[in-house]
Amino acid sequence: MKVHHLHGWQVSVPQAFAIQRELAANVSRLSEVANPRFIAGADISAGRAQGMATGAVVVMDYPALNLVEVKTVNEKLPFPYIPGLLSFRESPLVLAACEKLTVTPDLILVDGQGLAHPRRLGLASHLGLLLDTPTVGCAKSRLCGRHQEPARTPGSYAELVDNGEIIGAVLRTKEDTSPLYISIGHKVDLEAAIGWALACCRGYRIPEPLRLAHLAAGGNIKEKEYTPSPELTFQGKLF
Repeated sequence: MKVHHLHGWQVSVPQAFAIQRELAANVSRLSEVANPRFIAGADISAGRAQGMATGAVVVMDYPALNLVEVKTVNEKLPFPYIPGLLSFRESPLVLAACEKLTVTPDLILVDGQGLAHPRRLGLASHLGLLLDTPTVGCAKSRLCGRHQEPARTPGSYAELVDNGEIIGAVLRTKEDTSPLYISIGHKVDLEAAIGWALACCRGYRIPEPLRLAHLAAGGNIKEKEYTPSPELTFQGKLF
């Protein structure tokens, strides 16, 4: 999978803020996902060794959501933990894992914020721009904004609003569990982001690509190569 190197990673905190503000203007809020064949999930797990972490990307076919490829990278985190600058800490590891993929996903669900970020460029939006791929932010907690509590019924949601702007949705994916914070990453609208998050749930609070990415980042799912189905090949060529 190709990475577009839009900036360097050896930056100061003020430079990181400036990069976020600049890139936020390039985030597309229009949906470009119609009939995805592959949906990926991306997550990070901090290692026991100080400063180390594992970035994981899993790719699943859609709509069956069978696991087709898993790639992980274990490296030193390049940036300190600073609220609002998570993407500068985690993106390099996720991108390194994405570069190892042989399958290019049509959509990536990211464990992190998208537009639901003070400068409107969370991890999901940052990765979407760097990969030029539709992304959805699926966070477990709120970074900014206010909201009402959504109804208990799965599929119910409440708008997440910051300074008068709707920046995401607080989505109930499973009854009697805490909601997820869904936001536009890149090349999706909010309605589509909500729809894809729900479509990828398989009885758990977390959408299946993200659930498996979390397991892979924690070392509970090993790397897996993509093997195309026989019906998709003809004389050694993939169709």
